[in-house]
Amino acid sequence: MDANADKTALRDAASVLLIRGSGAQAHVLMGQRGSKAAFMPEKFVFPGGAVDATDRDIVLARPLAKSCRLRLSQGHAAPDALAVAAIRELWEETGLMLGCPGDWRDPPADWQGFAARGLVPDAHGLRYIFRAITPPGRPRRFDARFFLANADAVLGDLDDFSAACDELSHLHWVSLREARRLNLPFITEVVLAEAQARIEGEEMADSVPFFDNSTEVSTFRRIA
Repeated sequence: MDANADKTALRDAASVLLIRGSGAQAHVLMGQRGSKAAFMPEKFVFPGGAVDATDRDIVLARPLAKSCRLRLSQGHAAPDALAVAAIRELWEETGLMLGCPGDWRDPPADWQGFAARGLVPDAHGLRYIFRAITPPGRPRRFDARFFLANADAVLGDLDDFSAACDELSHLHWVSLREARRLNLPFITEVVLAEAQARIEGEEMADSVPFFDNSTEVSTFRRIA
């Protein structure tokens, strides 16, 4: 990112709730941000981050489900880039890969780890479940989309975080029912509740919750 860019400008972002197990036994992968982080210091969060310019150029091995893509297109001109960013951030922050065998001609720097393993990012298993915009006045602001993904789709050891960068510490699998005991941002608590309801089989509306804080007036609606 340009060092002179406005760091409070609203940026598109994507996060992954990687789920291991099912029903009441489901666990989610979380990590803790550093104490000196400008955004949400010391909070436990899901792997995720801002969309990079090169994410628009990456070709997915398999696309998002049609319903997810249509909902993501409400507010974003390149919905595939959001899926690519989610997969890239998961890889960078945890070392875990959602991919399929495939070849790269000239992989960008962010994707050389994938390419070295003969993998191309795969969005087939991502499910779009939540959108939230950071309120004004924060040191960083994001228009964040949250995806569910089943850990069974990860290629490799689910407990091996040796390839992770140092952005998140204390990476661990935590029970969905216990996760809200951690030091969490408010929106993370809300997203966890939505994920738990979906995973434990409660009846859910066929839509995506959206906390819209793009202006001084906070609104809630659902993306049909």
